[in-house]
Amino acid sequence: MSQNADPGWPSAGHRGHAVNIQPGARASPETGGGEMDEKLSRRDFMGTMGAAAAASVALTPLAQSVPAAQNTGGAAAVLSKTTPYKKVVLEPFDYAGVTLRQSLWQRQASAGRDYYLSLSNDDILHGYRVAAGAANAPGRALGGWASPNSNTVFGQWLQSMARMQRAYGDKDLLEKANLLVSEYAKCWPGMSSGAARGGGRGGGATGGLSHYPYEKLVGGLLDMHHYGGHPEALTLCDKITEVAVPAFNRDRVAANREPWELHSGRPGEWYTMAENLYRAYQLTGESMYKEFADVWLYPAYWDKFGETADPRDAQGVHAYSHCNSFSSAALAYDVTGDEKYLRILKNFYDWMQKRQTYATGGYGPDERFVYSDGALGDALEVYSASFECPCCSWAAIKVSKYLMMYTGEARYGDWIERLVYNGVGAALQIKDRGTHMYYMDYHLGSDLKYYSRNAFTCCSGTYFQNIAEYSNLVYFKDAKGLCINLYLPSEVEWKGPTGTVKVVQTTQYPEADTSTLKLTLEQPATFALKLRVPGWSKGMTIKVNGQAQTSDIKPGQWATVSREWKSGDTVEITIPLHFRRVPIDEQHPNRNAIVRGPTVYGQEDPHKWLSDIPASDDELDKLMKPLANDPAIFQINNEPVVSQRNAFKPFYRFVELERYRMYFDPKHRRVLW
Repeated sequence: MSQNADPGWPSAGHRGHAVNIQPGARASPETGGGEMDEKLSRRDFMGTMGAAAAASVALTPLAQSVPAAQNTGGAAAVLSKTTPYKKVVLEPFDYAGVTLRQSLWQRQASAGRDYYLSLSNDDILHGYRVAAGAANAPGRALGGWASPNSNTVFGQWLQSMARMQRAYGDKDLLEKANLLVSEYAKCWPGMSSGAARGGGRGGGATGGLSHYPYEKLVGGLLDMHHYGGHPEALTLCDKITEVAVPAFNRDRVAANREPWELHSGRPGEWYTMAENLYRAYQLTGESMYKEFADVWLYPAYWDKFGETADPRDAQGVHAYSHCNSFSSAALAYDVTGDEKYLRILKNFYDWMQKRQTYATGGYGPDERFVYSDGALGDALEVYSASFECPCCSWAAIKVSKYLMMYTGEARYGDWIERLVYNGVGAALQIKDRGTHMYYMDYHLGSDLKYYSRNAFTCCSGTYFQNIAEYSNLVYFKDAKGLCINLYLPSEVEWKGPTGTVKVVQTTQYPEADTSTLKLTLEQPATFALKLRVPGWSKGMTIKVNGQAQTSDIKPGQWATVSREWKSGDTVEITIPLHFRRVPIDEQHPNRNAIVRGPTVYGQEDPHKWLSDIPASDDELDKLMKPLANDPAIFQINNEPVVSQRNAFKPFYRFVELERYRMYFDPKHRRVLW
């Protein structure tokens, strides 16, 4: 398309559906806080990211009444093939057959869906139309990191819409995603021509795409083909990749702790490219994708974990993108069958649990992996930017899910659980024109939840991916039966040995210790029901139709009940919830977070004194007493009840600008006056 041509696009409109934002989300001050100034350079290499205004009409919460198994959006019928992984021993439900029922996390997913649906299509597409030569492109750039175009988040949003519409039969979301793909396809010839308007502002030989937004766009287009059935998505992915293969910089400089500019390597975050390229190869069989994926493997970093789960030189690099790179190692294992990649993945996971994670499952103070010498505990005194929440949650959840799929082991579900309850599941809702949470703070002393000062950063892309993934994390299946990974209110329909098996899970976990499963079967069937035993748990019990089971129940493993199941059977799982102290690392054994079951508790910022945390778990559990009006909120029993705040409550219950303490250290002075 010539520089002066105007495609004359009509307005793509504004999705006129409402935002159902969760109660408690308040406007943040303009100075709000947020990521460091240095984040702006990361924005530049990503291609920026954006936001848009939300409407305000009421909408029935998502998944309240739409069964996932009845996907009417057209996607299920046109899947090109089933998910094609070769090495999988434990399968997720692939965004079909699972429905979230009413809970905090269902409401979070519903509100997020409503928000992204409400964004103006013209605003999302504005920068692409300008780059393609439109003289009067409708709308305006989203703003923030989505200026001049939506590159930073566009692919992630497409992927999230494709998956969420399949999970919930959401016609409106599918319609929006289809329009965005079709309109982007119209822009591509103009954007990728040498005469494209804007050059570096969204046009040029690569259509304004660098490595980061290209890789995310490949993922979004693949899912719009695979789950959304879009007729142009795969062809567009081919065209974009045919441009990227010869044009992209292949320096592939490994990340390093210094100079600062190398914390994400050069080109930035190049080492995350392989995952979606391998997925493209598996879906299409096109060698172009495999060959391009092979280019971006990362032995310079991955090999640190080849023979050990405790490397001494893995610190100093960008935490989110390096964790995310191990999803590429997972797909390399799946495509090549080389066991070294699975070994690397396992060792990385174990290193993260032992050396890098907080009690919440979060990691990466100031967005870096740290030394294994107590630096994580020391960071609580130095940094307030403890955890890049949406992005780091997304990377870790993917790594954990891949490990569950390739090993079949239940222990990898523990990190997923921690992050769903204490990570992204405890994040503030996205709102307004791209106002969203970026960092979570665990600093010693007083902390609070706040919104980023920058609109539509990378975290507004991964936030959508996380909430779209929730329904795909609750249940898995294997050749022998059905597996329950998360204890969330939900239901699943599974094709069992003799017909459809429906399981409805009713629970108030993690605030209560019991979850009940009710089974409905077309015909009696014999299969294994596998229940994840959390690694932290003690004394978990299982009853079937009121009768205690003698299953081998070991923390970190599956508890298996194999029998002939009949319609109306019930299973009651009890996981006792006790308070315990979780030290930040080996070098700070008394610097503890307070945890009940899988849930990290914060103390409301006290007005008069700092609580004296008991020195043993048993004593702590005995002293914690629930409030009469809310059994999930506790107070230390030997402290007087005062009008000032000093109760302990789940971290996910804290709202914007509400102060809390998460980590406690007895060496700190408790009384100042």
